[in-house]
Amino acid sequence: MRAIFLDRDGVICENRIDHVKNWQEFEFLPGVKESLARLSRLDFSIIVITNQAAIGRRLMTTEALEDIHQRMVAEITANDGRIDRIIYCPHRPEDECDCRKPKPGMLLQAAAEMNLDLTDCYLIGDAATDIQAGQQVGCHNILVLTGRGKEQLLATLHPPGGHFVTIASTLAEATNYILKAELRVSDEQFLRMSCL
Repeated sequence: MRAIFLDRDGVICENRIDHVKNWQEFEFLPGVKESLARLSRLDFSIIVITNQAAIGRRLMTTEALEDIHQRMVAEITANDGRIDRIIYCPHRPEDECDCRKPKPGMLLQAAAEMNLDLTDCYLIGDAATDIQAGQQVGCHNILVLTGRGKEQLLATLHPPGGHFVTIASTLAEATNYILKAELRVSDEQFLRMSCL
């Protein structure tokens, strides 16, 4: 089994300093639904892993978060995409849990429950903490420059251990990278396929 892991805020939806606390505050980033529809054609599980400290800070309830996720998945599904699973960490950074990124707990949970080989999976995030979590378990990591990506680019390019990171401007560009890698086609062949 293989998977594509996606962070939520800054990759799928707009990142808000005050947290996305209800559906009215959730705003899809441009091109995300189309990108997820394209990724859905691959034989990968598509899994969202997201830190949601707003729950631990009592800014929102678990029920409110699950409502956001149900609506998000419904809209993605209506646009021919899919999200197979959502795993979230409700803890604050000071709680020092094992699941909050940059720790890899959510990735390890998915691997154990879904029999995934994490070294054969992709992780797409907009923050150094996303990339660090993926690096600890050997994922192929892609930093998108939406959300916090531009601010955290330098920290991501110089990680401990010198792990390779792919940089993409948006989820659409990350999608193109994954499709080309998985279909094993050249840029020219991929461009012809995209025009069909």
